Amino acid sequence: MSHGLAPGPGTVRREQSAMHETIDLISHQALRELRAFTRRTAQPTSLELMDVAPMQHVNDIEIDEEHVTIRYNEQKTHKYNIDEITHKEWVYKYNDDPEFVKAVGAVIELARKHLRDLPENLACPPGCAECCSGYEPFANVGDVQRIADHFGISYAEALAEYIVERPSADGYVAGYVRKIDDDLGSQCIFLKGDRSGRHYCGIYEARPDDCRAFTPIGCDDVDAGLRHDRTFVPGAPFRPRHLRESRRLRAARDRRSRAPYRLRPDRLRARLAKWRRLTGRLHP
Repeated sequence: MSHGLAPGPGTVRREQSAMHETIDLISHQALRELRAFTRRTAQPTSLELMDVAPMQHVNDIEIDEEHVTIRYNEQKTHKYNIDEITHKEWVYKYNDDPEFVKAVGAVIELARKHLRDLPENLACPPGCAECCSGYEPFANVGDVQRIADHFGISYAEALAEYIVERPSADGYVAGYVRKIDDDLGSQCIFLKGDRSGRHYCGIYEARPDDCRAFTPIGCDDVDAGLRHDRTFVPGAPFRPRHLRESRRLRAARDRRSRAPYRLRPDRLRARLAKWRRLTGRLHP
């Protein structure tokens, strides 16, 4: 039973000794194999050119019609300015090896068996907007112009109001769509609805290409608490600030036009006093 104590010097020496013994056994086996190869082919061999370290951690496997390539035992060393990454790579021409051909064939048959397996999610449940939070959809120049045309404003106004500018080197990307605040995990500025299940895009017809290209197939960020068979009708679209302000100004003007004319009491008294002075009908 372990008590969380560090191994003593004797334990470390025994483990190191066992490791060296294992490598020595592998080296002796490799040396016998090399000598047998030399006797059979008359080609010189050297143990120094044979890597005897075991294949422990497989990082990548690539199979084509002739070769299998396995990259393994990757190691990463962190420097101040770079990461140094090394790995070992084993390449084998397997199509002349019946045992290997059979093994690769078994992998292909497994792939055929699972070819029509479906991911858990294929479609967005109505009202889900998980992709509208935590992501930074980029907006290209065409996206900004489409948003500007949608709102009836200039390109410069749309860029300043709704896009965080981050132009790409080729000039294609203008930036990314703003959030409701400075937190990149917050909701998109165009997201409407008060909660999950009632969310919808306020500029769906004019949404950026990044949003149009997003697919729910295999998406892991779907709100699993929402049913796919529920009905949901989106509400009013997103209204830009200048339209909201114009609407408020019109409403205020309409209210003033409908309200009876009233003066504040202090202004009324001042006007009465002025009128009395002008008419000479002063009263104490």
